[in-house]
Amino acid sequence: MSKPSPARYRTTNWSSYNVSLRKRGALLIWVDKDMVWRAPRDGRPGRPVVFSDAAMQFCLSIKVLFKLPLRQTAGMVASLLRLAGLDWPVPDFSTLCRRQETLAVQIPYRRADGPLNLLVDSTEIKFLGDGEWQARKHGVQGRRQWRKEHLAMDPDTSDIRPVEFTPSRDGDRLGQIPAGEQIGTVTADGAYDTRRCHKAIIERQAIPIRKNGRLWKDDCGAARARNETLRATRYYGRAFWKRWTGYHTRSRIEARMRCLKSFGERIMARDPDRQTAEIHIRVALMNRFNALGTAEIVRGA
Repeated sequence: MSKPSPARYRTTNWSSYNVSLRKRGALLIWVDKDMVWRAPRDGRPGRPVVFSDAAMQFCLSIKVLFKLPLRQTAGMVASLLRLAGLDWPVPDFSTLCRRQETLAVQIPYRRADGPLNLLVDSTEIKFLGDGEWQARKHGVQGRRQWRKEHLAMDPDTSDIRPVEFTPSRDGDRLGQIPAGEQIGTVTADGAYDTRRCHKAIIERQAIPIRKNGRLWKDDCGAARARNETLRATRYYGRAFWKRWTGYHTRSRIEARMRCLKSFGERIMARDPDRQTAEIHIRVALMNRFNALGTAEIVRGA
């Protein structure tokens, strides 16, 4: 019996999507003339803070977007402000480095109607060590270190909502799920088939059971929901269960992770707090790109 032909998909809004892709390359879309550039006085003793958090996030966004060192970032920001006709002071490289450590990055996102559905996954990103080609050609020389980023995407808007940054030795977990919002479903792969993850979402999940998974003897809501899922996969088969629950939509979060690494295969910061800020800025940039326009793809006949 021959395999069915793969499904074909087509984009229905090429005209508007093409315009949004062109806007992503424009320089002045990042400059908001209504931005509060100078920090308000807080009345505390000592030297006052000159630049606001919004100004710091703008400068560091330019750094991440164009993969620039700190000194070149200051020069690029000065040029952009001149192009926009703004006579604003520009922070130097030491100010950018110092403020990145404590910056609370504001991640923009679009809110969908109804409960929040999440696609969850994690990936690692390198910050120390040789590149993959050099390691393969000459062998691993010196230390290589990674950090793990845990992402959750809203499939209705394609925006990354919560994000968590942990050491690479940490396992997959669901600490990035927002606590103050109503959650509809959480879809993840089999690596999240653990007691800790099931307790975090109880009966709201579509997590596939591991192929060698067995029934849990625990008498709690998380165990009962997980055992019902395991019985369903055994009765209907894993392939049918995945189609029935919409599990394959999880591939969209994997595509978003590839987009996240398009800003660079490694992060430039070395300090954990600065690394967290750099990852959050990447996510903010991705969501800003989505706000300009995304492709509308439908399955062909």
